[in-house]
Amino acid sequence: MTDFIDSAPAAEAEYLLHLYITGATPNSLRAVRNLKAICETHLAGRYELLIVDIYQQPELAQREQIVAAPTLVRQRPLPRRQLVGDLSNRATVLISLGIPQSGAAN
Repeated sequence: MTDFIDSAPAAEAEYLLHLYITGATPNSLRAVRNLKAICETHLAGRYELLIVDIYQQPELAQREQIVAAPTLVRQRPLPRRQLVGDLSNRATVLISLGIPQSGAAN
């Protein structure tokens, strides 16, 4: 499973995110749900998200040196950052990815 979830055209996306998951496990599904909510709340229209199932595409995980899942990789803006886990702590995710926190609900 490789899903593109475009909120903005690729050339315009300020944030390029890759989420590596392991099938339909509870942690993977929770990470997808949490990340989509974060993106729609804080990055609407400014992100491109690629979801990669490392069971189906192990070569992508190997190339990116992914050793645990779920793992979120911020490819853009640089510097590249990685965050492992189900992304349930929204404040930590925002800080780790360098996304400014607005007055929106966390």
